[in-house]
Parts: sequence; structure tokens; C-alpha cells
Amino acid sequence: MAFVSIYTVGRLNQPYDHPTSREFYEMGYKVMRQAYLSGNLIEEFLSDGITLTEESESKGYPVLTLTVWKNLDSLYRFTYSGKHSQALRNRNKWMEPDHGKHFSYVAWWTEKVKDVSWDEAFKRYNHYLDHESTPFAFDLKQAFDENGNPYILK
Repeated sequence: MAFVSIYTVGRLNQPYDHPTSREFYEMGYKVMRQAYLSGNLIEEFLSDGITLTEESESKGYPVLTLTVWKNLDSLYRFTYSGKHSQALRNRNKWMEPDHGKHFSYVAWWTEKVKDVSWDEAFKRYNHYLDHESTPFAFDLKQAFDENGNPYILK
């Protein structure tokens, strides 16, 4: 049985201790609580001490997440409903705009949760930036199933 991993990256408009950023983290707590309660979140990797490997012209403050989910459908449902959907609607309030130059996430399949790491996330993300959606690294708009076949999420 394969699991789906997702790495997200964004940059806060304000320093981490700014009231607007604190509001983002308060919402993030609620989002993750809902994720755990869903029963579909397998693992959350803490980003403490992780730094972006990319050079960026951005002056924003990086926010990274790395999680593993039971399946692609549960990840998709979670992403576009409940607290996470609310957070997405407020994204521009908290995060720098991407101006079409930045992809905010990448997903991929893994057979074992222990194979998921920050290094693997960066590798998949860079592959996605170079090649867009492929069975190796994909987005939810052009997803693939665990066998590498195109998969339409509903």
C-alpha cells in the first residue's frame, strides 16, 4: 500500500512574530488539528532547523510543511474543505504573492513513510519545477495514481 506525501512552501509577508503571522500560525494549528482528527494524516514532519536550499529574490519568511497521507483522495478532500479551505482563501493576507513564478507544493507517492524526508521533498520539488507534473512529482490539478497513471481528483 502506497501513501502520498506533500511538501508545501510559502513565504510570509511579515516576520514570524508579527500579529498577522501569528494569526497565520493560529489558523495553522486549527488546520493541523483537523488533519489529525480526519484520521487520514499519517505523519507530519517538523520544519524546525530546516532551511530552503534555493536562492530566492524573495524577502519573505519561509514556511514549510511536509506531511504523509493515507491516499490522494483524502488529501484532496482535506485541502479543499474545512479549515484548510478557509486558510487558502486568506493566503494573500499572510503570504507573498507568487506572480506566477512560484509553485507552492508538490506531491508524490511513497511505499514507506520512513522514506519521506526533507531532502526527498526538496528533490521532488526541484524535479517538479523543472518538469511540471509527472508521476515522480505532481500537483493536484494533474495528479497521478501510485502506478504512474493520470488520476482525476473529484
